[in-house]
Parts: sequence; structure tokens; C-alpha cells
Amino acid sequence: MKEDLIRISVGLEDVEDIIWDLDQALTYATGTNREGEKVGESAADQRAAAERAAQLAAEQAAFDADAACYLRSCQKGGQIMAETTERTWEGPSAPERLNILRDTRSIAIVGMSDKISRASYFVATYLLSSSRYTVYFVNPILAAKGKEVLGQKVYASLEDLPEVPDMVEIFRRNEDLPGVVQEAIDLGAKTVWMQLGSWNEDAAHLGENAGLNVVMDRCVKIAHARFHGGLHLAGFNTGVISSKRQVTA
Repeated sequence: MKEDLIRISVGLEDVEDIIWDLDQALTYATGTNREGEKVGESAADQRAAAERAAQLAAEQAAFDADAACYLRSCQKGGQIMAETTERTWEGPSAPERLNILRDTRSIAIVGMSDKISRASYFVATYLLSSSRYTVYFVNPILAAKGKEVLGQKVYASLEDLPEVPDMVEIFRRNEDLPGVVQEAIDLGAKTVWMQLGSWNEDAAHLGENAGLNVVMDRCVKIAHARFHGGLHLAGFNTGVISSKRQVTA
């Protein structure tokens, strides 16, 4: 095994994700997946693409905040809530979330803020600088004031967007989630992604019953950077232990 394949992630990821990461590393190192199937050079090609994406993320997002600051912004915005009920809903697996991100071309951020300390601002900055997605902002208060955020127009509602977004990413309080999910369903979106700290199982079931992909209590920014090899480089202090030299330019 090559020395730069040994990476241990702690802090932001659960056991399922860590196992999935290790599976990917071993597949690349051995040319064989867990089922014993040969993968040829495809894994190497994917790694090369991931490394290119990581370098791009490093160059474009060097100014980004680390995870501690990001999580504090979620708390300020009301996204991180005390867990008071038992969680029974299970979301998509790591490979399924990767497929969702790959199939997505446009994202509408509902609850976009113009405050640089808010989680939505962090995420929008990253997506605009380090992803291929077309990103739209939705906030009726900012739209009424005619404000722009990060040089982009802010729309009053999902219905006002110039196209139907593939994904509706929600930065709203837990009690507001079902209403926004219903709006996404009515609009014809493919995915609703409820931000880190968000949890409303009624909203999740509402989306699933309508045939949408549903992700909850996860961050698009963290997920995208993780899957594309740039989580540490995108400004997150992940606690990753790696023998590979990090790109800092």
C-alpha cells in the first residue's frame, strides 16, 4: 500500500463514512474491491480526478474557515439544535450521497444569509468557488431589499428561480422544514438536503414519499469536499492524520 493512502478521519464523520473511505483506499491500493472484483484502472483515474479537485479547492478556498468556526455559525443560525427525540429515520449511505452529488447540476440555497458568519454563507462561498454547480439564493427578506450576496441575485421564493433546481438545500429551523420540503416537491426538485444540525422526520418522510432524495443533518460543503479529496484543503480542520504532503498554494 502506498504511504499516502493511509488517512484516519475523526470528528465530523461517522463510522459508516470512515469504513467507506477505507474501502475506497484499499480498492485503489489493491485493484480489487471488497467483493473481490477487479476494478482495473478506474480507481486510479478517479483518484487522479480527486487530486485535481483537491488542488483546485486548495487554491480557491484557502480563505475559508475551519470546522470549528463553521459549526459555531450553524449554532448562531439556529441549525444546531439540542436532540430531544429519538432518531428513527435513516438517510442515504455514503455511496448514495456521492451519487446524489454527482447527479446534481444546480442547487438552490433556501435561507441564504448575507452575514459572513452564517453557515449558509460559508457553504455558498465554497460551492461557488470549488464546485461546478449552478447556485441560486432564496431569502424573501433580502430579495425585498434588492440585495445581492456574493455578487448574485437573491430570489424571494423557489418559484421565482429561472429554472427548477436539482437540489434544494435548506437552512431553516427544524419546525420550518416540512413547509420548505413541500415547496421543493411542488416545484419538481430531485433532492432536498437539510443542513447539518437539522432534524425533522416528518419532513424527511414527506420528501421520500414524494420520490425525492432526502439528506438530513449533513453539510453539502463537507460532503462535496470529502468525496472530491479536498475536505482538509477546503478549510476544515478535520483531524486527519496523513503522511501525504498537503497542497497549500
